[in-house]
Amino acid sequence: MKLVFAGTPQVAVPSLTLLASSDHEIAAVVTRADAALGRKRVLTPSPVATAAAELGLPVIKANRLDAAATAAITALGADLGVIVAYGGLVREPLLSAPRLGWINLHFSLLPRWRGAAPVQRAIMAGDTETGAAVFQLVAELDAGAVFAAQRTPIGRHATAGTLLESLSQSGAELLRAVVDDLGAGTIQAVDQAGEVTLAPKLTLDDARVDWTLAAERIHAIIRGVTPEPGAFTEIGGARLKLHDVAPVHDQGRLAAGVVTAIDKRVLIGTGTAPLELITVQPAGKTPMKAIDWWRGVAATEVIAS
Repeated sequence: MKLVFAGTPQVAVPSLTLLASSDHEIAAVVTRADAALGRKRVLTPSPVATAAAELGLPVIKANRLDAAATAAITALGADLGVIVAYGGLVREPLLSAPRLGWINLHFSLLPRWRGAAPVQRAIMAGDTETGAAVFQLVAELDAGAVFAAQRTPIGRHATAGTLLESLSQSGAELLRAVVDDLGAGTIQAVDQAGEVTLAPKLTLDDARVDWTLAAERIHAIIRGVTPEPGAFTEIGGARLKLHDVAPVHDQGRLAAGVVTAIDKRVLIGTGTAPLELITVQPAGKTPMKAIDWWRGVAATEVIAS
C-alpha cells in the first residue's frame, strides 16, 4: 500500500523505521515544524524529521493539519494514513482522504487512558499493566475501533521514559502487523469496551511533589513524570529536581517533607513511610548523588514543600 506517516517524537521513530523497511511505500512523512531547543534556542528538527531525512523520505512539516497541509497530504493519494504521537488533530476532510482512513498506535489499553500522556498517567495511577493499541482514527479522541492490542506489565521501578521506549519498540511490531493485515484485507476492528479514563498532557503542577501523600503514591507520581516534566520540590525557596527515589522499609516515619540523613542515606518524610533520595538536581546544576548534595546543605534537617 501507499502510506502517509505522521509522527514527531523519538517514540514514533521505531514505527517509521519498521514501516520504511516493509513492502509498503511511504509517500511522505508528516511531522511538526523545527522547534527552538536548548538555552541557545537552536531550531532543531523533530526526531521523526531526522529519521525521515536519513531514510530519504519526503517530509511535510506542519504544526497544524490546516488547509495547506490537508491539500498536500490528500494529493499523495495514500491508501492509509498512520499516526504515532504526531501531536495534532486530524479532522475532515483529511480524516477520510486515504482510502482506508487513518490508524493510530496509542500506548495504552484503550479505552483506558485516552489522551496525550497515557503511559505517564498509567504509572502515576499505580496501574500494574499497560500496553499498546492500534485503532481506527475517528473524530472523537482515541475512540475508534481497535484492530489489535498487546499487554505489558509495569515494573515497580519503571519510569515513563523507560516504559515508553520499550513500548515504542513492541508497538512498532504491532503496528506493522496491522498495516500488513489491512493491506491483505484480513483484519477487522472491534469497538472499544470498558470504562473510559482520560490522560491529559502533563503540566508543571503534576510534577510538584505533595509530601503528605503516601510514599507508594509519591513514588508512582515521580516515576510517571520522569523524564518530563521532571518531579521537583522546593527547599528554602529553591527548586530541587528529583531524578530517582526509592521506598524505604527499615526506618520509622518522618514528618511529611522533612529531609534528613540517616546511615548515609538522604531520607524524606511522606504521609506514610520515608523515601530515599537517590539522585537529585539543584537549580542551575547537573544531576548528582543525593548524599553529595546533602553534604553541601550543611544542616541536620530541612523542610521540602
